[in-house]
Amino acid sequence: MSTLSWPAPSALDARTQSFPTLTQAQIDRLRPFGKVRRVQPGEILFRPDDTQIPFFVMLSGRMEIVQPDFAGERAVAAHGPGEFTGEITMISGQRSLVLGRVTEAGEFLEIGAEQLRAIVAKDAELSEIFMRAFILRRLALISKGQGNVILLGSRHCANTLRIREFLARNAYPFTYVDLDSDKTSQALLDRFEVKTQEVPVVICNGHNVLRNPSIQKLADCLGFNVSIDSSQMRDLVIVGAGPAGLAAAVYGASEGLDTLVIEKEAPGGQAGSSSKIENYLGFPTGVSGQELSARAIAQAQKFGAKMMVGHKVVKLDCKQRPYHLVLDNGDKIAAHAVVISTGARYNKPPIANLQKFEGQGVYYGATYIESQLCGDEDLIVVGGGNSAGQAAVFLSQSGRKVYMLVRREGLSETMSRYLIQRITDNPGIEVHYKTEITALDGDMQLKQVTWRDNASGETSTHDVHHVFIMAGASPRTDWLEGCVALDDKGFILTGRDVNGHASNGSTKTWSLSRSPQMLETSLPSVFAVGDVRSGNVKRVASAVGEGAIAVNLVHRALAEP
Repeated sequence: MSTLSWPAPSALDARTQSFPTLTQAQIDRLRPFGKVRRVQPGEILFRPDDTQIPFFVMLSGRMEIVQPDFAGERAVAAHGPGEFTGEITMISGQRSLVLGRVTEAGEFLEIGAEQLRAIVAKDAELSEIFMRAFILRRLALISKGQGNVILLGSRHCANTLRIREFLARNAYPFTYVDLDSDKTSQALLDRFEVKTQEVPVVICNGHNVLRNPSIQKLADCLGFNVSIDSSQMRDLVIVGAGPAGLAAAVYGASEGLDTLVIEKEAPGGQAGSSSKIENYLGFPTGVSGQELSARAIAQAQKFGAKMMVGHKVVKLDCKQRPYHLVLDNGDKIAAHAVVISTGARYNKPPIANLQKFEGQGVYYGATYIESQLCGDEDLIVVGGGNSAGQAAVFLSQSGRKVYMLVRREGLSETMSRYLIQRITDNPGIEVHYKTEITALDGDMQLKQVTWRDNASGETSTHDVHHVFIMAGASPRTDWLEGCVALDDKGFILTGRDVNGHASNGSTKTWSLSRSPQMLETSLPSVFAVGDVRSGNVKRVASAVGEGAIAVNLVHRALAEP
């Protein structure tokens, strides 16, 4: 079971932070937003899979929170006078994971979901109390595997890794059953004639059985997007939930724009798979990409931003305004303004059988899940940028030896000095310059890696079962064909760079009398931020800054006649 760390304030103990008791003054501030409801023992206030459930404050009486499972029910929490219900689904709008039942008669203050979001947006004190409790309660569900998902898979299966990463990076609690060690579960799969290619098997909501599901199908089964109306016209649609996109979501929603973020996999982008970011302002001890992303999501949703997960934008219909974004399921979402923050993907080296071992020895991210698969073994990290350096340092903590293969003659041009020093001083990391992989070998799982020293021409073969590739990057812009101007590498041109280049990938030139704004593409009111933008600075802080600036430019564009 993967966990997500989130350091909590130390002024209070964990129980008080997760289940605080409101003061009478705080309860009085809440009364105008709700109504008092008399409740009786045994009364069920909400069930798993319910959406838009009310928020309850116990004025008197008590209730229990349980989670139905195959054995009956398992206790999650109990609430008494002055306490309140809910976890992060109260803000995200996703389906409830638990059942709430009254155990002692009394009076509860019932507040609707929309009214609760208004309170969180306007009342700083109550917002801090509620958001901290909601987040910590979700983390408790994750750490205990108290979700409505059971994942049966194998550590040697690439699709199992894909599903585990999706759930973990979306901070969704699940129970993982390893078929390699749990013989009872394997026998159950055999009984129902589940074939090897149908693994992993996901039991969703306690009754739906999905065999090797796509991310889209799993997201739909879990109700990730049940609160999103695709037919609604949006002020701002953000495509991609990396640091730049999440920053745009926070600022857009907090400034009153009807904001929707569309992310095809999991928030965080490349930064989300970073084990530790140490040069981001405000985190002197570092922060994991997943932790940073989780905080940003909660922050954006707190201000009212909507998050669509598991669906991909396949086309931008730019022939007329408002623009329409076409999704992989055929739905179209209309927007007055668009921020493109789809980032970039790591380049795949030209190795004949690379795809065969993806997820089964070859990885493109170094998170806790991947490190668990490696154990105390030799590892290879390919790349010379900050992401590769962070991965090497992180993996050296658990791996036996980390070999860094770098095509350049050094690291100074592509990596921060603090990381270079850390790598140099680490006896568990061995750097090979002017070196690249030439062959991967194995049956179903990677067993051997051959690399070539381009300086000497010598090749050598090593018994290495895990390779992390973090070299170079290509933009995710194929869905923009014919709409926006791109540079010769496929990155989006913005601002002054648009002039004179509109024919490069675009079917039309700049159409307004004014010049494009700083982050504006060759399409008016369409902006590009982060790694997908031509000339971007590959730093998390820069991406966050661009996301914030883009919202200011969106306001200007929306104010135009």
